Amino acid sequence: MNLVSAHIPSTWTVALWLLLAGLFVLMWRKAAWPVLKTPGNLNVLLGTTVILLGLWLIKTGIRPGLNFHLLGATALTLMFRPWFAILALALVIAGLTLQNGEFNAYPANVLLMAVLPVSVSWTIYRLVERKLANHVFIYIFLNCFFGAGITIAVVGIASTLIATALGVYSLDYLLDNYLPFYMLMAWAEAFATGMIMTILVVYKPEWVATFDDQRYLVSK
Repeated sequence: MNLVSAHIPSTWTVALWLLLAGLFVLMWRKAAWPVLKTPGNLNVLLGTTVILLGLWLIKTGIRPGLNFHLLGATALTLMFRPWFAILALALVIAGLTLQNGEFNAYPANVLLMAVLPVSVSWTIYRLVERKLANHVFIYIFLNCFFGAGITIAVVGIASTLIATALGVYSLDYLLDNYLPFYMLMAWAEAFATGMIMTILVVYKPEWVATFDDQRYLVSK
């Protein structure tokens, strides 16, 4: 879902912008910015952001705000860790916002389509890391395939609840015409993320911040 400005009540607008500003301040303080001083890291982050923007432009929709497209949040989280993943998604959403002019919907879309999925992906990664053995197949199947599928499913459910709470569409309409298709997107998201991350950990493990050869391969 990509909310449009007409969906956001005027009473929510200021609060959402303040919340987003607080998030960016926290990002400024918490993100490991020195990592980007290495040109290779910065280039990978910016290049991935541009590619993801192109993927988000490949979308379909049934009504205003009810769009379907690959999310990419899990891959970004595993590649760059949470803060830079949120930054990349915020830049993607900013690019789309400049295109469609839905500026008042920007903070809501960042919270829904960036902060929420990155938080879910990171939580799954930390749980797998803490509870299960450090094995490459566990990393790929649980963090990448399973993690991506669960993440986009959570975003679909949250989008449905938010659209209902805002009075944009009725719950019955969303349950019949929106949420089931979003659940189907989970399979596509899981497959795409799993395939891409498998290629990266094999050929470009240095691009994946959460993957370590010594930990997942050599020690096994």
